Formats: sequence, C-alpha cells, structure tokens
Amino acid sequence: MRKLPPLSLYLHIPWCVQKCPYCDFNSHALKGEVPHDDYVAHLLADLDADLHLTAGRTVETIFIGGGTPSLLSSEAMQNLLDGVRARLPVSPTAEITMEANPGTVEADRFSGYQRAGVNRISIGVQSFSAEKLERLGRIHGPDEAMRAAHLATNLGLRSFNLDLMHGLPNQTLEEALDDLRQAIALNPPHLSWYQLTIEPNTMFAYKTPVLPDDDALWDIFEQGDKLLTAADYQQYETSAYAKPGYQCQHNLNYWRFGDYLGVGCGAHGKLTQPDGRILRTVKVKHPRGYMQGRYMDKQHEVESKELPFEFFMNRFRLLEAAPREEFAIYTGLEESSVRAQIDEAIAKEYMVETATHWQITEKGKLFLNSLLELFLAD
Repeated sequence: MRKLPPLSLYLHIPWCVQKCPYCDFNSHALKGEVPHDDYVAHLLADLDADLHLTAGRTVETIFIGGGTPSLLSSEAMQNLLDGVRARLPVSPTAEITMEANPGTVEADRFSGYQRAGVNRISIGVQSFSAEKLERLGRIHGPDEAMRAAHLATNLGLRSFNLDLMHGLPNQTLEEALDDLRQAIALNPPHLSWYQLTIEPNTMFAYKTPVLPDDDALWDIFEQGDKLLTAADYQQYETSAYAKPGYQCQHNLNYWRFGDYLGVGCGAHGKLTQPDGRILRTVKVKHPRGYMQGRYMDKQHEVESKELPFEFFMNRFRLLEAAPREEFAIYTGLEESSVRAQIDEAIAKEYMVETATHWQITEKGKLFLNSLLELFLAD
C-alpha cells in the first residue's frame, strides 16, 4: 500500500450579495434568503458520497470558500462542521479557514463561527480606496474593511488574512503602495497580495477597464515587495506573504501536491488512492442542480504521463525548496522518469539541485512557463 499524502477538505458556499465584475469563481448573486439548513444538508450528503475516496485519512486542514461563506449563519456553520467531524477524523490542531467579506462581518456572528471551530479567517478587502472598491463592484467601504481586521485581531483567532489586489483600473504606483501600507498597519499575520487579471466570461472581459501597463505593474510589485519585506512579511508563494510561522497550511498542502476533498457547488478535488491511482473530481456547479442531489459532475484518473507536469506546476508556485523524495511519494513515479527534463532545467538555470532538494531560481520564476513546458507529456 502506497504512502498517501496529507488530506485537506474544501467546502464551497456559492452565494454572494452581488457578482463582482472581475470574478471568475463559481459564485452566484443571491436571490432571496440563503437556504442555510438545506445547503448544509446537501454538503454533508455530498461528503458522505465521497468518504470512500479518503482512505480513512485524518483531515489536516479545512477551507470554507466561496462565494461569501460569511453569508451562512453561525448556526448553519456549527451544524456543518459538527457534521464533518462526525464523518471524518479531523486533526485536533487542524487549521480551519473561512473566507469573509468585510460587508458581512459582524461580531456576534463571528464569535459563533469561532465556537463552531473556525480559527482563521480570510477577509476580502481588495483595496482601501472607496473609489477603487466601487469600480471593483465591492459592497463594502474602507471603514468596514478596517473594522473587520480589528475584529479578527480582537477575537484571538489563530491567524487571519487580508486579501489585497493591485494593478487596479487606473491605479497609480502611490495608490497601490498606500493600499499596502494601510494593510500592513492592521498587522495581519498573512497577506495575499495579487494582481488583478482579466478573466474570460467576466464583466471586465466584456468591458475591459484601463489597467496599469507592464512597466507600472513591475514597479508596483518591486516596491510593494520591499515594503512587505521591511515589515517582516516573507513571500512564500507567488501571491502570498506571511509573518514567520503564519503561512496558510491549507494552501501549502495544495501547492505541495497534497490531497484535498472538494465538497459543494463546483468544488474540485484531488484524491490519491491506496492502489496509487490519483483521481480528480469536479462537483456540479449550479446550486439549482446541486440542491437536487446531483453532486458529482466529473471524475477521472490522472494519467501517469501527466503527473510530472501537474506535480511541478504546483510545486514551483511555492518559493521553498522541494524535497526530491516527495516526487516519488506524491506521484508514484521514479525520479529517473524525469531525469532528462531536470537536467535540461538545471542547464538552462531554471532550477538548482542538491542531494535532497530542488529549488526554482530567480530566472526560473521569470520563465516559469518555459520551465513547466519541459515536463509536458508528449
């Protein structure tokens, strides 16, 4: 029997108050009330149907994403997490993260989420500029964002994250850095700082705003990175910074090519089986179909020839060195199967190798697509 990677659980709550024009996540503008109890019942039934894929492993992290999970009542969250714990062994030290929008953050409700087991929240601030927030279609203002961060601090959670975007419509360098300074002043243990990109099938794709050019974006990143580093934030992933010891454990498991069970509308999963097969699952996207009891949309086995690309595509998103032994543990393949590609990547100075680890170089980060193409199946 093969050694199986760590297991995480992702739970998707699909509703938002309104759809943001840049968002390509599986989220749906709310019409009427959230069906709290009904949806939780379907999440747990979906989980029941997939339990056989977990091989009895303990869940190390839980991430409740959306949509806007903080639209779910604290009572429904309690029922959901109680239901999860009744079905799966959950580590007593599990990181349990919930995404929240500042406009839906309320002290009483958040105390309820904390009692249910949530010990980390990720707050979607995006910007501290009222003008930029309006342009992004956000329902909150700067004051609500700051209030939510203060609330997260005072709750005494294990950690919290602020989501912040840069490269916004007509954003200047100084505006981007001002957003970052205000976020740093709130002292979150974790900061996700990512560039706005125009995704297909979004409102911004149909009516594209004027965004900063590549030179301006580079200046924003370079100076912003210096600000973050000076404030004791360490970049550990392409768009994530954390104070020492506060990296998001759920995301680390994802990028290390660990396993995750995806439950809820449109949720994706990756599950290694004891016989070595790696299954990918996708759940039904629309709440209407999902809440009729149709959960699994697609399931397929990843072919062996695709595994090197999938492994390195995830692993090289992280800036940490990758233990060489994990390639065989997580893919079931021998290192010799990618030896030629590794040697070529080293020759091109995309990565370096020690007796125990692989490390992407600065050049490799700049030419990441070229590096990954070496591992594409023929």
